[in-house]
Parts: sequence; structure tokens; C-alpha cells
Amino acid sequence: MENKQLAVPHSIIVEERKNVSISGVTDVESFDEETVVLMTDLGELIIKGFGLHISKIDVQSGDLALEGEIYNIGYSDPQPGGGGLLSRLFR
Repeated sequence: MENKQLAVPHSIIVEERKNVSISGVTDVESFDEETVVLMTDLGELIIKGFGLHISKIDVQSGDLALEGEIYNIGYSDPQPGGGGLLSRLFR
């Protein structure tokens, strides 16, 4: 039998640029008070703002809640070959 990983549904809900709920998160690559970098099945998601902090994370379901003053949410361009942080460092 093959072990196939099912894609987790991905959604983003932003409430008044202060609270963000995200589903479909597969990994948290980095975070600080100004930038949170998440991996999803649809690519790398970068959230920028001020006073950011992760208020809830559920690694089983892929749900994450973030609070702070959000000023930018975007996906990075997909990179051929994919890979994590180490593969990007050694390109």
C-alpha cells in the first residue's frame, strides 16, 4: 500500500487586520514580531506586520491563529524542486 499524504484544505481569514486564522499550514519556517513564514500545500506564505505573535497552533489539523497589526500577506513565487530552509541556503 502506498502512503499518500492528503492535501489539507487551505484558507485565510483576516479580521480587521489584527487577527488572522489560517488552515492548511504544514510547517512554520520562521517567526518573529515582524514576519511569520509558513508553508502550505500551495506554497510559502509570508505575513508581515508589527507585534505579531502566534496565539494558537494545532499541528494535527494545520490550523494557526495569529495576532498583531498585519500590513502584508502574500505567497512567495514557487521554486522548482521545492525544499525547505536548508535547500534554499545551499542554492
